[in-house]
Amino acid sequence: MVTLLSRLFIKNNKEYTNPEVRKAYGFLTGIVGISLNILLFFGKYFVGLMSGAVSITADAFNNLSDACSSVITLLGFHLAGKKPDPEHPFGHGRIEYVSGLAVSVLIIVMGVELFQSSLDKIFHPVPMEVDSLTIVVLLASILVKVYMSIYNGSLGKKINSAAMKATSTDSLSDCIATTVVLLSMLLYQIAHINLDGFSGIVVAVFILLAGISSAKETLSPLLGEAPDMDFVKDIEHTVRAHSMVVGVHDMVVHNYGPGRVMVSLHAEVPGNLNIYKIHDEIDVIERELKEKFFCEAVIHMDPIAVDDKKVMSLRKEVEQLVKEMDKEITIHDFRMVEGPTHTNLIFDVVLPQGYSKTDEEVSTEVSGRIKEKWENYYPVIKIEKKYT
Repeated sequence: MVTLLSRLFIKNNKEYTNPEVRKAYGFLTGIVGISLNILLFFGKYFVGLMSGAVSITADAFNNLSDACSSVITLLGFHLAGKKPDPEHPFGHGRIEYVSGLAVSVLIIVMGVELFQSSLDKIFHPVPMEVDSLTIVVLLASILVKVYMSIYNGSLGKKINSAAMKATSTDSLSDCIATTVVLLSMLLYQIAHINLDGFSGIVVAVFILLAGISSAKETLSPLLGEAPDMDFVKDIEHTVRAHSMVVGVHDMVVHNYGPGRVMVSLHAEVPGNLNIYKIHDEIDVIERELKEKFFCEAVIHMDPIAVDDKKVMSLRKEVEQLVKEMDKEITIHDFRMVEGPTHTNLIFDVVLPQGYSKTDEEVSTEVSGRIKEKWENYYPVIKIEKKYT
């Protein structure tokens, strides 16, 4: 259904990284989610009252909370799509993460309330009336929630939406929860064993776990998570595809929400070329990155002595020494300044985040290896951290 509606109402519906297409998908899935959850609420609430089962009634209100969650998601996509203004020059994209967090909080609150009401039913059980209509409604609910989980999860990955992924997780937990309720109703109808309160507890636990998981997923981008490595590799490949670029380093990706990504990086270029010609090429690369990845890119030019065979050869040897320490360590901005008594080797050493050794320990070890191999070479090292 969502696929058909996207073909009818979303222009260029395959351009998942396009901010306008993302916004359209957010509205479409939000409206579908609200409609389906309201239908499920009325159906379950009716059979819950008729049967007297607290687990069904609680599950109905869970669907009502899902409808409210879809409203929040819809509002989040609308606000996230607002254009930058003087107070928010990087846009409002992170509101989508906030809306995803709000969905998670609602899930947790509903789980706590369901747990309390189910616990009460364990100590104070009441007779129930289960008929074929109850079974049909619960089965229909399971099928609808499976469908909602699949389409929200699939679209969430395609357009990289934390809110949609959270909704998908919630739908899956609802499916499992309703299955537990259905099994308890069948058991009551066949063997007259009342597990209504216990099934409600199981449902509550599923809902709480789903809410906590979704909260973690939406908090991570708000705190500032590492960028997707496929995105980083695509950026590097695009930049290095230009003949003037010898190497890429110091890439930093700032995520201000989907469609609001800022990328900065250093591009190594031959130092013997015309600076105006190189600058023009850098401008071309920045425009290409913006058109291809919908990001704002800033590239710093790092000239290197590609025509100095001695420097290039020495750089490779130093790189090899560093790689022997750890393959995750890299170097860049390598320069050599020769003097009458000694030669300075000036370069940056890049360490992964959370590296086991301190900056001072790494610098000392690299310096020791260089001095051991070349008596008159003095390393001047700057330690940096990798952000991608």
